[in-house]
Order: sequence, then structure tokens, then C-alpha cells
Amino acid sequence: MNDLRDLYQQLILDHNQSPQNFRDMEDATSKVDGHNPLCGDEITLYLKVIDNTIEDISFKGSGCAISKASASIMTTLIKGKTVAEAEGLFTRFHTMITTGKISGDMGKLAVLAGVYKFPARVKCAVLSWHTMNNALHNKTELTTTESL
Repeated sequence: MNDLRDLYQQLILDHNQSPQNFRDMEDATSKVDGHNPLCGDEITLYLKVIDNTIEDISFKGSGCAISKASASIMTTLIKGKTVAEAEGLFTRFHTMITTGKISGDMGKLAVLAGVYKFPARVKCAVLSWHTMNNALHNKTELTTTESL
């Protein structure tokens, strides 16, 4: 079990140190900012949706390892999905991160399943997801974990 925990920790650290899709996007169809005042995490999420498909997604910002890793993994999984598929993954992720219950194949997101045991860290993990969900629904106001 320790080997698996070490592997999960390493994957989180890898995504924190070398995040995927960490860049500005000039031709985004939606841009939403997110903030977690408890931890200081800040994110700007860029989304390019064409014909109901997420053609591109990226983010910029700063935050703790869990926040950055969650955003990085999310962008790799959401790109190429339909809006409905992204919404479904958001719902499954939210359930996993708040209860620890994994529904279906969560892929690399499973590394974050244990975060539910640390309520203060749940907001770090969900910030990018709620920001993405707001972007999908054209809600451009600041996404804050205080309202979750």
C-alpha cells in the first residue's frame, strides 16, 4: 500500500512541477478566474468550445501542489470531450473528492481520491473543476471556493 501511495504522491508532484496545458490561450471562447482564499490558490482557466466539443483547455496561475495537479490532470482529460462528457466527469470527480467513492474509470484522477480525508484540501482540488464548470456555462464572475 505504501508503494501505491508513493506513486500517487509522485504523480501529484510531477503534475505540480510540470503541469500540462499550463499556458495562456489567445483564441479562448471562455476565460474564467478562480480563487481559493484559504490556501491562496489562483487560476485563470481558458476554454475553447466549438460545436459543443472542448477543442482546447489551458490554465495559468499559482497554488499548492494539489490545486495545480488537479488542474493539470483535468485539462488532459477534458480536452476533446463534449460539454456533456465534461459535465459528467465533473460530477463524478466532485463525488470522489468529497466522499472518496470512485465511480467508473477516473484514470489519473484516482490519485486525488484520498483528498476527501482532508477537508481543507478538498477546496484546493475542486477549484479548477468549479472554474471549468462555470466556463462551460458562460458564468464569467470570479469562481471562489468560499461559495462552494
